[in-house]
Amino acid sequence: MRTSKIPGFYKLSPEERLEIVRDFAALSEEELNVLGNTGSLGETANRMIENVVGTMPLPVGIAANFMINGNDYLIPMAIEEPSVVAAASNAAKMAREKGGFLTSSTEPIMTGQIQLTGVSDPFAAKFAILETKRRILALANEKDPVLVNLGGGAKDIEVRVIDTAEGIGPMVIVHLLVNVKDVMGANAVNTMAEAVAPFIEQLTGGKANLRIISNLATYRLARARAVFAKDAIGGEEAVDGVISAYLFADSDPYRCATHNKGIMNGIDAVVIATGNDFRAIEAGAHTYASITGKCQPLTRWEKNRDRDLVGTIELPIAVGIVGGATSVHPTAKTNLKILGVKTANELAEIIAAVGLAQNFAALRALATEGIQRGHMSLHARNVAISAGAKGEQIDRVVEILVREKKVRIDRAKEVLEEMT
Repeated sequence: MRTSKIPGFYKLSPEERLEIVRDFAALSEEELNVLGNTGSLGETANRMIENVVGTMPLPVGIAANFMINGNDYLIPMAIEEPSVVAAASNAAKMAREKGGFLTSSTEPIMTGQIQLTGVSDPFAAKFAILETKRRILALANEKDPVLVNLGGGAKDIEVRVIDTAEGIGPMVIVHLLVNVKDVMGANAVNTMAEAVAPFIEQLTGGKANLRIISNLATYRLARARAVFAKDAIGGEEAVDGVISAYLFADSDPYRCATHNKGIMNGIDAVVIATGNDFRAIEAGAHTYASITGKCQPLTRWEKNRDRDLVGTIELPIAVGIVGGATSVHPTAKTNLKILGVKTANELAEIIAAVGLAQNFAALRALATEGIQRGHMSLHARNVAISAGAKGEQIDRVVEILVREKKVRIDRAKEVLEEMT
């Protein structure tokens, strides 16, 4: 009988696990070879996560034309969606006319949360915690002397009293603010939070429940700004169209969700390419966009005195250039070398600039020619390949699909049959 209950599955080699999966799913030899191909990762794949059977590669494209703070960058982007890399490159080319992107960022401060429950006098507990801040910070910093020697470590604390559901009562939430320097910071922050929790329990009489990092990194912000000359982007009508599209997103959560998704197309692609945690970035970005209680765009668009378009972006970007997959994944290490970044802050600022470029490209397309025109031919390539086209057939099928404006798998198969 087919079963997913497999004792000791984690103890098996990737090859042995793959054989079990083959029998379970009736995989062909070709499918087995595709799934089991570990590419540049090789044996490293089996050390990165559990129960490995293979890898799933993503295309890596290079976004060109980026000038950020007066420096030129080639930016690796790992993504499966067509048109994203091309759109970012084109937006960066337009931004160069007015000096490219200007960026800034705050210190890499991450927040560790200690959740206290069962505190009889929560506001008195808050003051007691603040009064012993130095002791708490010292306990935290004992856990990572290397980070402290590099100038990082626990720097401050905050305490919040929050109301919860009836029957549970208020909770006291301690925020441990840690400068994590050039790492993403989850391991360091979690270790420190766990280290100080027993002392805080004794101090307050409460029970420390959760002790974990928050992915809403409001103290670790990256910002980017760019000016797009009206004559370079289609005139003042295009400027007005972009601003109108932005105001639509600012007023309607249905539009805002897609507006911010387009920003994350660019951001996630760079985050993935550099071996960073794109789920953490996504969670932080979308929560930050809604921190006021209303879903808002991560970008802002307006006119300057010359009637040119000015775009800005601000969001939390917690990325690292050492530790984690960035130090293990060979492609991630190579992509970081292409970027040439020296600090995690520099990487975060580049990512913010890419997000702004991506948003500009999408809004300009929406406001002028429509999103599908530029996207259609690139999407048609994937459709043609899915239909079975190979080599020169791909270009011929794409040409017909785009001309007919019927980029569908069924039409691609018809065209291919006609050719053969």
